[in-house]
Amino acid sequence: MELVPVGVIHSPYRVPGEAPHQGRFSDQTAELEIYPQFMEGLKDVEHATHLIVLYWCHLARRDTLQTRTPFGPEIRGVFACRSPSRPNPIAFCVAELLEVKENRLLVRGVDALDGSPLIDIKPYSSDVDSV
Repeated sequence: MELVPVGVIHSPYRVPGEAPHQGRFSDQTAELEIYPQFMEGLKDVEHATHLIVLYWCHLARRDTLQTRTPFGPEIRGVFACRSPSRPNPIAFCVAELLEVKENRLLVRGVDALDGSPLIDIKPYSSDVDSV
């Protein structure tokens, strides 16, 4: 298996601990920079109000299988929580799309650290993505 980053996330969060536990509770903006070779994939992205952002937690530990969450003292398995530290530190958030400028998307609601590799973006659909 091979993952190829389609871009990079520029966010105000520089180190773990600065980012919110969930991006949707933050009013901070971030920029999703799409690499030039993937720009054609942005056609019509401005029609979305929100995006599912998939990214790689590049500073997370990959040897963690159990952890404490910020919500209580219990130890939980990483597959039962949203910890960034996990065997494959893939994260996602739903971000509000604010503006599109060529290969740069200004969004609100991302909890990624600055420099996180962007794996993919998809338009959010409440009809499909909300249970």
